[in-house]
Amino acid sequence: MYIVAIAWLYVVLMMSLTEQSWIAGIGTFVFYGVAPLSLFLWIVGTPARRRRRKAQEAAHDKADTTPTLSSDTGDGAA
Repeated sequence: MYIVAIAWLYVVLMMSLTEQSWIAGIGTFVFYGVAPLSLFLWIVGTPARRRRRKAQEAAHDKADTTPTLSSDTGDGAA
C-alpha cells in the first residue's frame, strides 16, 4: 500500500515541477498529492486502527478482571 502512495507522490512531484510558477507548483502538490493521499490513507487505515483499539480494550479488560496476587492479608496490620 505504501509503495503506491510513494509512487503517487513522485508523480505529483514531477507534475508540480513542470508548473509555470512556484505557487502553482505548490498548489498542484498539495491539492493533487498531499490532500487526496492523506484522505486515502486515513480511509484505508481505518480497519487497522479499529482492530488495534479493540485489542487494546480487550487487553485492558483482561487486566482489570485478572485478580492480583499481593502479600497483603487485608487485616490492616503492616
